[in-house]
Amino acid sequence: MAETFTHSLKVRFQHCDPAGIVFYPRYFEMINETVEVWFDERLGVAFEAMQRDLAGTVPTARIEIVFLAPSRHGDRLDFHLAPTRLGRSSLDLAIDAVSGADQRLRMTSTLVFVSTATLRPARWPAHLAAAIGRTLGCDDGARGP
Repeated sequence: MAETFTHSLKVRFQHCDPAGIVFYPRYFEMINETVEVWFDERLGVAFEAMQRDLAGTVPTARIEIVFLAPSRHGDRLDFHLAPTRLGRSSLDLAIDAVSGADQRLRMTSTLVFVSTATLRPARWPAHLAAAIGRTLGCDDGARGP
C-alpha cells in the first residue's frame, strides 16, 4: 500500500481572488510545492539537487483536477500526496486537498523524469526509483501495481 505524505499550507491573500476564495491557478502552485517538498523530505532529493547532480527534472505530462469546494483566505489546507504507479521514466500521483473534514480538490497527475541535456524522457536514477518504490510499499524498489 502506498505511503501518504501530507503537506499543510495556509491560504494566504496571495492565493485569493477579490471574493476571498482561492483563484484556481494558485492550486497548481500549491500542488507543485507539495510535490517539491515530497521529493525533498520523503525521497531525499531536492529539485535543485536533481537538476544539478542528476541532470534531470520532472515536468508534469498530465494533470486532472476536480474542484469540490472553495477554499477561503485563512483556511488550512492539507495536501495528501500518494504515488500510485512508477514507470521507467514516469510517475503517477494522486493528491487530495482537505480542510478539516471538507475535501476541496482531487487530483491525479503524471510526472516524467527528463534529462536536462536532451529534454527527453530518461530512466529514473536507481536510488530515486528505489526511494519512490519504497513509498509505493515495494521494499525492493519495484515499480508498484
